[in-house]
Amino acid sequence: MAVGAGGRQAMSDTMTAGTGTAPHHPAASPTSVLPVNRSLYIDGGWRETVAGGSLALTNPATGASLGLVAQAGAADVDAAVAAAGRAYRAWRQVAPAERAKILRRIAQIVRANARELALIDAIDGGNPVHEMEGDVANAAAQLDFFAGLVTEMKGHSVPLGRDSVNFSVREPRGVIGRIIPFNHPFMFCAAKSAAPLAAGNTVIVKPPDQAPLSSLRFAELIEGLLPPGVFSVLPGGRDAGAALASHPGVAMISLIGSVQAGRAVMKAGADTIKPVLLELGGKNALIALADADPDEVAAAVVAGMNFTWCGQSCGSTSRAFIHDAIHDAVVARIAERVKHFRPGDPSDAGTTMGAIISETQLAKVLGFISDTKAEGATLLCGGGRPSDPALAKGNFVEPTVFTDVTPEMRLAREEVFGPVLAIFRWTDEAGMLATVNRVEYGLTCSIWTNDVRDAHRLAADVEAGFVWINEVSRHFLGTPFGGYKQSGIGREECIEELLSYTQEKHIHVNLKRPARA
Repeated sequence: MAVGAGGRQAMSDTMTAGTGTAPHHPAASPTSVLPVNRSLYIDGGWRETVAGGSLALTNPATGASLGLVAQAGAADVDAAVAAAGRAYRAWRQVAPAERAKILRRIAQIVRANARELALIDAIDGGNPVHEMEGDVANAAAQLDFFAGLVTEMKGHSVPLGRDSVNFSVREPRGVIGRIIPFNHPFMFCAAKSAAPLAAGNTVIVKPPDQAPLSSLRFAELIEGLLPPGVFSVLPGGRDAGAALASHPGVAMISLIGSVQAGRAVMKAGADTIKPVLLELGGKNALIALADADPDEVAAAVVAGMNFTWCGQSCGSTSRAFIHDAIHDAVVARIAERVKHFRPGDPSDAGTTMGAIISETQLAKVLGFISDTKAEGATLLCGGGRPSDPALAKGNFVEPTVFTDVTPEMRLAREEVFGPVLAIFRWTDEAGMLATVNRVEYGLTCSIWTNDVRDAHRLAADVEAGFVWINEVSRHFLGTPFGGYKQSGIGREECIEELLSYTQEKHIHVNLKRPARA
């Protein structure tokens, strides 16, 4: 990623039954919610780095200092892995029902502190606080979900005759390394620790170097609830991530991030044949057929782009393929709907669009916009920094939409990870599908039509791991989320995620009586 150049779109507030977005609250003072501890959480306690390195954090919306945070190095990773390895031997023996009870208690703590956790991510990561409250709710929901699945880690029996019993059992893998991105820092820290912990593994989280504070606060909140070493947090940069991925004491590594980060993690883990779970980048398509309703399509195009997160989501449908018959009507409606998203202070509950995570990422986004203009696409709206002087010190960019995009343009091929939408006009279905599938990514796709036959046919033809029909951007807990091609390996938010953190062992029992002498 640098961890954090990938990620995914926000989960729906209806991802699981009974889970809704938390209520809005007035913003609290930043100093009242930021974590006190800025060091490493290892073996159930806080410790300084061996090398003493630190990183200065800034609020991406204001440029204001958020203080220093420790930066773990290879020696710190060694210490965390050693502690996690010791803890694993005891944690794996804890009854699944007891592990589930602890996870449910953690979920309660998360819900009780939802307001401050959301505000930390808004201040540290730049996304609007009201959306971060939804992230916190989703994290609690996933903790409860995987707590409820602990009895489903089942093996199976194989009938080979009455003289033997053959069966398999599922066992945890060991120490799990989790590398998470900046777009949903708290949700990915808490929610993505749920499945490996439920399965009996120990977990070391490396939070994003751009937005590590909510992970540190999470460790503060649950301190003492898990046995020492079962859960660790190592803030740091690429060196810490590489050390974690390559460490021989880490049994499995999981990453949400960019394709480049995924390749690096696979290479780092190759020497120890380490299994990986990767959710990587996306250049996702929304396809609207001629019979689709222009109002519904326009709403879906704008929602799927995740402008609230400044498009910083690898699940965003950042390529909209609109049939010529409805193209102009849809585009006119998109221009109106985009006006709802106005960059502003992420800690304000009324803000509809946050800030880009860093100056580096902002420069990348503005570079895409400049290149797309030069390549001849038509700028429908946005295209620059907001004019409000109150936003001048933040990493803000307007929601940007281009029409007349062609397959050869850079915007058509590469993931921006910013609020830049490409609209294509099409008439030939075969040509459109070829363009949709041409990219190296294959994470999500959204199809809009009133013809059930066309819907199923296109869903079969697109190369993507998660397809919506007449829907966009929503996740549903229990359904497998993951990508085709270079968008990842494995599936999350479902029982397959839990099982991926286990390994299967076969046991043969010989029932034959020994021959008499």
